[in-house]
Amino acid sequence: MNVAVLGAGTMGHGIAQVSAMADHDVTIRDVERALVDDGIAAIEENLRGGVERDKVTDDEMRAALDRVSGTTDLAEAVSDADLVVEAVPEDVDLKKQIFEDVEAEAPADAVIASNTSSLPVTEIVSALDDPGRGIGLHFFNPVHIMQLVEVVVGEQTDDETVAFATDFVEEIGKTAIEVRDTAGFASSRLGVALGVEAMRMVEEGVASPRDIDQSMELGYNHPMGPVELGDVVGLDVRLDILEHLREELGERFRPPQILRRKVRAGNLGKKTGEGFYVWEDGEIVGTSDDWGDEE
Repeated sequence: MNVAVLGAGTMGHGIAQVSAMADHDVTIRDVERALVDDGIAAIEENLRGGVERDKVTDDEMRAALDRVSGTTDLAEAVSDADLVVEAVPEDVDLKKQIFEDVEAEAPADAVIASNTSSLPVTEIVSALDDPGRGIGLHFFNPVHIMQLVEVVVGEQTDDETVAFATDFVEEIGKTAIEVRDTAGFASSRLGVALGVEAMRMVEEGVASPRDIDQSMELGYNHPMGPVELGDVVGLDVRLDILEHLREELGERFRPPQILRRKVRAGNLGKKTGEGFYVWEDGEIVGTSDDWGDEE
């Protein structure tokens, strides 16, 4: 199968990696060559890490890398694609424009999927002349490790597209759950609800970010606490999702002021070096000034 991935960032190159590891030929497309090259380099780095941990053989790594190519030309990326997955920023108008542009260049029978984590798939696929071929494929970060993929079915999505998307998820070694296109789907709605309450608890001084996280890690066996997870996902992303869910589902998803302040200050979490925690080289080295350093 030929898979085109639009967007070479964290999610895009992750989707490309797992697709290539499943023997699919993959083309990554982004708007600048440097972004494409960075995405392919990230795939190689991930795979080399897998080799070092004996999760991937050297031959498997090299074969996967041989199946990945990159371009800045949309038509070149999608002209022979059986599946196109967009992984561009969470902007519904941008995604609709991408879908429209892809439909003009891709084969008539190609499935076109959005990796959105919360935006309405029904609205995104409405940009297509044939919206039945559009669907949501919500991967989780890091893609090469996380098992779940939400197959988000829009109002117009046809049964053949759902079956194709579900088969693809299983072929790449992931577990598919089928969800109806509602605000936040299943995972984002539940995950954000827990995360926003954890942020409110920090804001109210109930406990420190680390103690709140440990309450869920040790008490409920979560692999990562909700405050840390927000930092990893990106506090700007969390804010955007909350604003969308508030509009769709009501005031229980109102973003707390502590989140708004951090985003306004540019403290977006792991990717900027500070959010609720302080990060260095991808590791937590302390908490924000409100709570002082971790022991």
